[in-house]
Amino acid sequence: MQPLGIHHVSINVDDVPAALDFYLGVLGLVERTDRPDFGFDGAWLDAAGQQIHLIHAPTPQNLGQHLALQVADLPATVAELRNKDITITDPSPVGPGLQAFLNDPAGNAVEIYQLVS
Repeated sequence: MQPLGIHHVSINVDDVPAALDFYLGVLGLVERTDRPDFGFDGAWLDAAGQQIHLIHAPTPQNLGQHLALQVADLPATVAELRNKDITITDPSPVGPGLQAFLNDPAGNAVEIYQLVS
């Protein structure tokens, strides 16, 4: 097997409208219109050409799993999110970059990452 890339990541959320408000209105993702009717609530989102699928299901216990979104300027992004009353950690170094963490309305961890090398 030789993977070509990651097609999508699925995230369980207990409230799809609240998750959409967060991922679209706060994090700036775009809702896709090509999601078939699977018989359960959810949404497909676009994050700069990568897909994130929201699935209406119980959110698993947080054991370190998270989604990471890359940005060009983490300090500015942290300030922007805090201006929207979003709780986010201070940027901290990790490898060749900086990271900060927040949680979506369902409690899923989201990392915001900036490559700085």
